[in-house]
Amino acid sequence: MCGIAGWVSFGDDLTRHAETAEAMTETMAYRGPDDKGVWLAPHVMLGHRRLAVIDVEGGRQPMFARHGEDTPAVITYSGEVYNFRELRTELRRRGHDFRTSSDTEVVLNAYLEWGEALVEHLNGIYAFAIWDTRTEELLLVRDRMGVKPLYYYPTSDGVLFGSEPKAIFANPLAEPVVDADGLREIFGVVMTPEHAVFRGMHEVRPGHLVRVSRRGLAKTRYWQLEARPHTDDLDTTVATVRELLEDIVRRQLISDVPLCSLLSGGLDSSAVTALAARALLDQDAGPVRSFSVDFAGHSERFRPNAVWVDPDTPYVTEVAEHLAAAHTDVLLDNAELLDPAVRKATLQALDLPVVTGDMEYSLYLLFRKVRELSTVALSGESADELFGGYTQFHDPEAVYSGTFPWHTPFEKAGGKAALREIGLWEGLDLTGYVRERYEDALDEAPRLDGEAGHEAKMREVGYLHLSRFMTFLLDRKDRMSMAVGLEVRVPFCDHRLVEYVFNTPWAMKTFDGREKSLLRAATADLLPQSVVRRKKSPYPSTQDSNYELHLREQAGKLVTGDSPVLEFASRAGIRELLDKPMGSFGYGGPYSGRAVLERLVDFNAWVRGYGVTVAL
Repeated sequence: MCGIAGWVSFGDDLTRHAETAEAMTETMAYRGPDDKGVWLAPHVMLGHRRLAVIDVEGGRQPMFARHGEDTPAVITYSGEVYNFRELRTELRRRGHDFRTSSDTEVVLNAYLEWGEALVEHLNGIYAFAIWDTRTEELLLVRDRMGVKPLYYYPTSDGVLFGSEPKAIFANPLAEPVVDADGLREIFGVVMTPEHAVFRGMHEVRPGHLVRVSRRGLAKTRYWQLEARPHTDDLDTTVATVRELLEDIVRRQLISDVPLCSLLSGGLDSSAVTALAARALLDQDAGPVRSFSVDFAGHSERFRPNAVWVDPDTPYVTEVAEHLAAAHTDVLLDNAELLDPAVRKATLQALDLPVVTGDMEYSLYLLFRKVRELSTVALSGESADELFGGYTQFHDPEAVYSGTFPWHTPFEKAGGKAALREIGLWEGLDLTGYVRERYEDALDEAPRLDGEAGHEAKMREVGYLHLSRFMTFLLDRKDRMSMAVGLEVRVPFCDHRLVEYVFNTPWAMKTFDGREKSLLRAATADLLPQSVVRRKKSPYPSTQDSNYELHLREQAGKLVTGDSPVLEFASRAGIRELLDKPMGSFGYGGPYSGRAVLERLVDFNAWVRGYGVTVAL
């Protein structure tokens, strides 16, 4: 996976700034603990920190293309291209030679062969930068679904870029400033594409490339979701989903380092684990290794609610036994979740305040444990957005709410009321901002000629999740995993599967009257029937009352001191939240009043610890 950083300046000699180049690159050290490299030329710096996954010995970066005495291009690359072997064969037929067996060299030679059009040939998750020495131009590229992050910061004579904002802020040309729109992104949960929260900074939008030259900066879209007629019948559709998943998982098992699967006992992760187990068995590669997460005493204290119906552990155990997996259950306790070092590391990895509370901390701890035995993990992430698994897909009130569908469960659980109570909702004019961003999203949503009524509406709902909500979860997954040098792959984000399922009618996606009907039908033969029948259950959140006690204690400190959050949140309102009785916040993760307190506490820690300037 790795971490990349870079700097282009057409008005300066960057060979005089080796110290800054090293500082930018070193901020990515935990993303790439295995190796590092920095390349400096008069107008460009490319930095790389490597997590070695394919061709451990030969894939060092930045990597140079060699044509005789010439070096036409240099690349710093993060990610995996799953069809690199086929591409290497094609490029050899076209006259290209290869010195390594890495996918990085394949991408570099693909650029020499096809230029910007190389993106049309890639299947994978990637974010990379290529400097063309012939034209002195930089090309920034991000994968179709935005699995791998890539940020850039235009300057007066070029650009700064990196896998994470911290790489950019290691350069004195950039400062971490958050204005009102940045705060609205943080607290409004709208996830506007390209908006990086920090003033002056942008994300390369998924499916886009950015070219930087002396003429300036130009953005190009090379891929987007399109509305197409679906002509397959139900049986053919189910069979096609299965065939695609088998091919995707098989491709994503390619690794020269230990690999595993993340298993929650839900349909998504269980399906991925089962497909991986079958593929490994066919390759005589031994049993699949799997990992799950749980909290000490969680099963005993668990109480069903609107979000979680049952605990994961019994289902995890059943799937692991069914597949004869080499399974590890990672058991966490409150002391770990509340460990100041863990919370600091999580905030530092995110570059932003925590949004889903204890989930981020437990993800970090889970991935840290996984990394002790594996370097690569497969995840069931993004199946809910693709196949329609979330409750808001099936709630008419959310579907026809006139705003982002995930705001309805947030409002029902008291989250919006809590934001109003502390004066934050009106103070930041979140009503107006959310409405504008929602209308922007609808304007770009693809539509099928002749499609109307509920089918047309559900196409919109699917697009909103795939273009907004999913990118938030993918970013969380990437930051928490790469913070410990773990590569997490996401089979459900393969663009072939996304294009096919997105264009499958909603009636077919729910043909059995339940969520994720297509996925269930496509993988039912691989799984225990209890898992096939299980209702959707999100990533777990602690129900330990001691966690809430600690949270209340931390939130109480906000109103007794000179806290940055009080610039836009009411001291009296926070006190009113704290006056509510224990347990009244519920355990709805991001969909509860508890989450509002978590966001306030973490925002305060972020501003102080990260050196952020809030400019209202």
